[in-house]
Amino acid sequence: MAGTSSPEAVKKLLENMQGDLRALSLECRKKFPPVKEAAESGIIKVKTIAARNSDVLSALKENSSEVVQPFLMGCGTKEPKITQLCLAAIQRLMSHEVVSEVAAGNVINMLWQLMENSLEELKLLQTVLVLLTTNTVVHDEALSKAIVLCFRLHFTKDNITNNTAAATVRQVVTVVFERVVAEDEHYKDIIEQPIGIQGNSNRRSVSTLKPCAKDAYMLFQDLCQLVNADAPYWLVGMTEMTRTFGLELLESVLNDFPQVFLQHQEFSFLLKERVCPLVIKLFSPNIKFRQGSSTSSSPAPVEKPYFPICMRLLRVVSVLIKQFYSLLVTECEIFLSLLVKFLDADKPQWLRAVAVESIHRLCVQPQLLRSFCQSYDMKQHSTKVFRDIVNALGSFIQSLFLVPNTGNASAATNQTGGSVPGGTASAQTNPGMLGMGGSVTVLPAFEYRGTWIPILSVSTQGSAKATYLEMLDKVEPPTIPEGYAMSVAFHSLLDLVRGITNMIEEELGQVEMESQVTTADTQSSPTQSSDLQDFNSASDQTDKETVSRAVWEEMVNACWCGLLAALSLLLDASTDEAATENILKAELTMAALCGKLGLVTSRDAFITAICKGSLPPHYALTVLNTTTAALSGKSYSIQGQNVQMISPSSESHQQVVAVGQPLALQPQGTVMLTSKNIQCMRTLLSLAHCHGAVLGTSWQLVLATLQHLVWILGLKPGVGGALKPGRAVEGPSTVLTTAVMTDLPVISNILSRLFESSQYLDDVSLHHLINALCSLSLEAMDMAYGNNKEPSLFAVAKLLETGLVNMHRIEILWRPLTGHLLEVCQHPNSRMREWGAEALTSLIKAGLTFNHDPSLSQNQRLQLLLLNPLKELSNINHPDIRLKQLECVLQILQSQGDSLGPGWPLVLGVMGAIRSDQGESLIRTAFQCLQLVVTDFLPTMPCTCLQIVVDVAGSFGLHNQELNISLTSIGLLWNISDYFFQRGEIIEKDLNKEEALLQKQAEEKGIALNRPFHPAPPFDCLWLCLYAKLGELCVDPRPAVRKSAGQTLFSTIGAHGTLLQHSTWHTVIWKVLFHLLDRVRESSTTADKEKIESGGGNILIHHSRDTAEKQWAETWVLTLAGVARIFNTRRYLLQSLGDFSQAWDVLLDHIQSAALSKNNEVSLAALKSFQEILQIVSPVRETEKPDTPPAINMPVPVLIGTVTATGLGRSFMRTDSIGERIGRYNVAEPPVITDEIEDLNLWWAAWNSWFRIGSESTKPPVSCDKMTFIPSQPFLTALIQIFPALYQHIKTGFSMDDLQKLGVILHGAVSVPISSDASPFILPSYTEAVLTSLQEAVLTALDVLQKNTPSERCCHSSTDWNASNAICVGSESMQIMYPAIFDQLLAFVEFSCKPPQYGQLETKHIANAKYNQAEWVALNYVPFAERSLEVVVDLYQKTACHKAVVNERVLQNIIKTLRMPLSLKYACPSESTWKLAVSSLLKVLSIGLPVARQHASSGKFDSMWPELANTFENFLFTKSSPPDNLSIQEFQRNESIDVEVVQLISTEILPYANFIPKEFVGQIMTMLNKGSIHSQSSSFTEAEIDIRMREEFSKMCFETLLQFSFSNKVTTPQEGYISRMALSVLLKRSQDVLYRYIEDERLSGKCPLPRQQVTEIIFVLKAVSTLIDSLKKTQPENVDANTWAQVIALYPTLVECITCSSSEVCSALKEALVPFKDFMHPPASKVQNGES
Repeated sequence: MAGTSSPEAVKKLLENMQGDLRALSLECRKKFPPVKEAAESGIIKVKTIAARNSDVLSALKENSSEVVQPFLMGCGTKEPKITQLCLAAIQRLMSHEVVSEVAAGNVINMLWQLMENSLEELKLLQTVLVLLTTNTVVHDEALSKAIVLCFRLHFTKDNITNNTAAATVRQVVTVVFERVVAEDEHYKDIIEQPIGIQGNSNRRSVSTLKPCAKDAYMLFQDLCQLVNADAPYWLVGMTEMTRTFGLELLESVLNDFPQVFLQHQEFSFLLKERVCPLVIKLFSPNIKFRQGSSTSSSPAPVEKPYFPICMRLLRVVSVLIKQFYSLLVTECEIFLSLLVKFLDADKPQWLRAVAVESIHRLCVQPQLLRSFCQSYDMKQHSTKVFRDIVNALGSFIQSLFLVPNTGNASAATNQTGGSVPGGTASAQTNPGMLGMGGSVTVLPAFEYRGTWIPILSVSTQGSAKATYLEMLDKVEPPTIPEGYAMSVAFHSLLDLVRGITNMIEEELGQVEMESQVTTADTQSSPTQSSDLQDFNSASDQTDKETVSRAVWEEMVNACWCGLLAALSLLLDASTDEAATENILKAELTMAALCGKLGLVTSRDAFITAICKGSLPPHYALTVLNTTTAALSGKSYSIQGQNVQMISPSSESHQQVVAVGQPLALQPQGTVMLTSKNIQCMRTLLSLAHCHGAVLGTSWQLVLATLQHLVWILGLKPGVGGALKPGRAVEGPSTVLTTAVMTDLPVISNILSRLFESSQYLDDVSLHHLINALCSLSLEAMDMAYGNNKEPSLFAVAKLLETGLVNMHRIEILWRPLTGHLLEVCQHPNSRMREWGAEALTSLIKAGLTFNHDPSLSQNQRLQLLLLNPLKELSNINHPDIRLKQLECVLQILQSQGDSLGPGWPLVLGVMGAIRSDQGESLIRTAFQCLQLVVTDFLPTMPCTCLQIVVDVAGSFGLHNQELNISLTSIGLLWNISDYFFQRGEIIEKDLNKEEALLQKQAEEKGIALNRPFHPAPPFDCLWLCLYAKLGELCVDPRPAVRKSAGQTLFSTIGAHGTLLQHSTWHTVIWKVLFHLLDRVRESSTTADKEKIESGGGNILIHHSRDTAEKQWAETWVLTLAGVARIFNTRRYLLQSLGDFSQAWDVLLDHIQSAALSKNNEVSLAALKSFQEILQIVSPVRETEKPDTPPAINMPVPVLIGTVTATGLGRSFMRTDSIGERIGRYNVAEPPVITDEIEDLNLWWAAWNSWFRIGSESTKPPVSCDKMTFIPSQPFLTALIQIFPALYQHIKTGFSMDDLQKLGVILHGAVSVPISSDASPFILPSYTEAVLTSLQEAVLTALDVLQKNTPSERCCHSSTDWNASNAICVGSESMQIMYPAIFDQLLAFVEFSCKPPQYGQLETKHIANAKYNQAEWVALNYVPFAERSLEVVVDLYQKTACHKAVVNERVLQNIIKTLRMPLSLKYACPSESTWKLAVSSLLKVLSIGLPVARQHASSGKFDSMWPELANTFENFLFTKSSPPDNLSIQEFQRNESIDVEVVQLISTEILPYANFIPKEFVGQIMTMLNKGSIHSQSSSFTEAEIDIRMREEFSKMCFETLLQFSFSNKVTTPQEGYISRMALSVLLKRSQDVLYRYIEDERLSGKCPLPRQQVTEIIFVLKAVSTLIDSLKKTQPENVDANTWAQVIALYPTLVECITCSSSEVCSALKEALVPFKDFMHPPASKVQNGES
């Protein structure tokens, strides 16, 4: 307006008006003068107005009637030129709004006339338009007249006019309604008092409306009247009207000005009362019409639907529904039902097309659809409109496939150039192929069971751009191209889905946001009041949400079945990738939406559809089939028609992209995957990926399908569970096209990402996912049972992947996850198992390395939870699983070992759970773990676990698979004990803390604390467990293990025993050591004696270990020795325990049973142990031990108190020199006795044991056969060697009785023979004379006895009596033992000539025992007897004058014993014997004879003399002849021995003749005589030559005789005579022999004399020289002169012999002549003689 009211515009207007008037007057001046005048007066009028008024325009408006008048008159001329000029001028006035209401009315009347005269029709229309649009002055009648004018012009003969008029009418109608809007806007701030309207107000009552509204109301009302073919009320003057135009006008008003109808009740009333009934009425022909029904059959002809009306009606309906749905709820229900009906198959094609377009319009308005749902579907007893719409679309689509398209067959035929759409031939041969310049392109289309429907692009997504609803110019129904309706319906479905889902999801999102905001507020609210207020708002919120949710759910429930049916069908039929994509997207969004709303059935149904699409047709997958069965059972009824779920068609026009094996128990052939399957699969993946949170239980479907697809495509799980393309060898291999090959990595990637995204799922959804995977896996497991085919590992792999990405909240899924994997691990199919274990161990390792918050070290519960499945694996027996388990443990140790903390018991439990029967590699791996633990992790684990480590290490020792492992594990136990020792204090502290805790808990629960070895302190218990474990290993069936364990056990106790509490030792002794001894003894005695051919493999076994019994023997030995050593080294400690004496008895019992076992090795070792415990020295503090043994006899200081040193046991040494050994017992180190009485008891117990062992073992066997057991020499030796040590302790109470017992044993032991095969080792070769160690030991034993038996200094004690020997003057009882000792020794001496018998056992002498012909060999007793003899002599020298020795006639016994070897002489087994016997006799006599003389009067020696005489006699004149090979030197040596005897007689016996019985002296004399006379026998036989050669002896006899004869003044005369006569006879005979020799020599000449004669002469010469010597030595007064004379007389004869030729004689002669020098004196004077 500003443009027209500016001064310039006004000025221009005035000029233009004046110009117009002038032009008018010019034109009319000739023909129409009145007009001219009026024009001129008009000019004046205008000028006047302009001059007078400041506001020119309003002045003009007031006077407009006058101003306009000239122009109106001009129009009245009906002169075209004038009329045009006038109309233009009027328009100009109008456009400046200077026309008043009256003027306007006049103008309209004038226009009406022109119209009736059909003048300037277009100008008229233009003028009306300008008049009505520029201002609002035209009202009521004028307005209606103007409108009618336009209508009438619409119906002229001129097309242009008609069209212009139609446009003008439309514009005018719009203007009328725009005025209402403006008016309302103008009055909107003024609140009117509403006028009460009576309920039955009639429709003409418009009094309440404002003017513009009233006009609009009248206009609209009349339009309805006109369309209904009724007379109008207001538009008076209408002549003609078409329904189509009316409907178009109605539609445009309703569409453009809905607010007018909604704001004014009157208008709303019109809608309800007029418009709706009108529409329904006009629809009736369409409703009743059935295509194809013949008219004749029905009684009344049915009006055919008329396309233009029908289409316009649908447009009106669309508008009504869209804009006034809220007002016309009921009416809309009818309209919608009609729309649905129009889709029926029996309606004309075009009708169905436009109906589909209308429905499409609704489908793009989700809010509207929502309202339908709320108003109808959710109300009881109301049509389910929304559901029907969707179902109608569905059945419409189905009908297009099922019913051949006959609707417009002829038209279609003409249009498509001869191809009949229903004709199958053309459809089959060339479905949608268009030849375009030779190249063939495939049109996008749906194809189903031979029906081929192209897909046309009908609208852009989300907008319903209709084609046929816009065909307002068409009168005839158009031809619908094939596929159009299908395409629209398809798009409607897509838009419907898109709209609904977007709307609901948006609202859901808002609700969630609001609820989050309110909860946030509530949480942070500081005061009570605001709490309340928030609570209220929150509850409002929930109410609102509940309502909304109900609507959403209803919408989905109403539409999902129809949608699913239609989409599934379309999916099956689609041959176009884009279309397929859209369908899948729709199904996916619906599935997601249902999931979000928690509508399980519908969600599962959509997912099933996608799943089925992914798999090949008719693929047997139970999960899907059951779901579908449930669905196909329901069919959806749409007004009596059934919508069936259509099953997929089998033939597919899709490109096959992959061929693979189905995942089934018995795969039949192969299955093919098409590109559409792959597309569906990708949709499925995307669904799971993006909407995993809402899938819930449908995970089952999704995953099952994916599993099958993955299987068909041949994807296999790799590290971490990701699937990679890779094929197993078995089965026809998968064929993949290159298209799919490039897709596979992508699919595999998406699959992995799908499970990675599970970390964003909430806990519940995650559980659904896990459950689904588990049940899927269970199925796979079922399938894999009973065959070894490749199983499907999809589920297991994905469980692993899911677990790995959800580590941050692993607790919530750990139990179901691992629980299932553990089941998988037990599966018989190895591949399945292997993956189960792989998954489980990977999860555990990942869980432990994951950076949890709080960390695992703080969250011990979680750590145990993570490790628990590792332990559970131990219940599975498959070795491959256990190997995985152990490898996992090893890796955990390597990476996490330091931080396992409370998880240690579990980890150790895993290692300990390996059983012997589980194969070497398992045990080896487990052991590797254990080794790692022991070497690296003992310090980091809680001390309470150390016991478990001990148990586990022990259990490996007991495994019998791999000996090395058992042995190494024993080594580990040693290392562990070392660790305990080093860290003792720390461990003890920790354990005590723990113990206190446990104690407290136990007390609270009121139960006793239960742990092994309970009363002992915990650290000691740890040791005891270690000992107990080693103890078990000591009785392992394998000898090597036993040996190693035994050594370790005793070393450990030895090295670390000091750490134990004193009281704990009690347990060690009784529960560990004695228990072990019992078991070993039992096993040894029951062990098998069968020979073991070879050890493991081809190891040869030494014969000493080739039976189980022998192997056990070794163990027994080791154990006994170990226990004995502990008793020895810890004796002081043990003695302070209460029951040491019982323990001692038990130990002795063990030693005894071992010693008496029929096994040489064991029995010998038992004795060594016995020796060990007897050599006990009381412990001395390390510091106080003297550095060197004290040289002087001082006692070693001993401290009786706690033991600090580890004890000073003497090890058992074998010394072979008897002197050394005897020396050892004389060491001046008095044994210190702690508690004498107790100690004595212990020693006597030991003595009793020793006696039992000795008497049992040396008792000769009753019967003799091959199996007789005879104790070995080393055993007997050891047995006897024990006695000295033992005796040291019991000597104070050692009685005669005991001595007797000892004697029996010594005698028995010496008598035992040796087995022939052992003889070469024990016995010296026969020629040597050496003692065996046994014999040595026996002597030592006796030696100890005599050393310690009190003796008195002998008067004639020999010089070798050693001052260092302690001399105790003991009681009488002790001294009487000497004779017994002598008896024993003498018995041994007899052995030299008479070896002992051992039972009935036959023995061979060693000399004959070559080549083992004999079983048993008697010992060579000679050396022993000789040594015994030496001892006897030695002892006798010391004790000769001892009372008991004298009383018991010991000397006589000695002589009696010696008589045997002496009389045998050369017949003795060994020549040394008689020599020794002689020398011994000499020594004994040298001491004994003085004692005998001393006691002569007592008569105690009377019987000895005859014995002695006989002995001399038997020896000197023995009956045995010397051996032939005796050399001269030997003979001479022997002779010298004889000489010694004679000397003894001359020195010790003859001088004391008066103390000696006469008979004895007589015997001696006779004997001497015999000795010297020997050579006087005249007969020289060969035999005597040898005897004659004993010149020295004879000489000695001579001398003695002579000496005795000459010196003994007291002798009787006849004795002297005998000896003198003997001398003279001797001399005379010598003279004769010499004479004869000289003669013979002279006669023989050169010939040598016979040997005998030479010998004889030599002997005589020697006798002469002997005689002269003897005479010289004798007292001169004892030799008479006669004798001297005879001697001197020999001289000349001797000189005669000088000439002889024999050199021997010469030398003898020389010796005989030499003594004569003493006779050569110068003649002396008498005086001299007298002096001399």
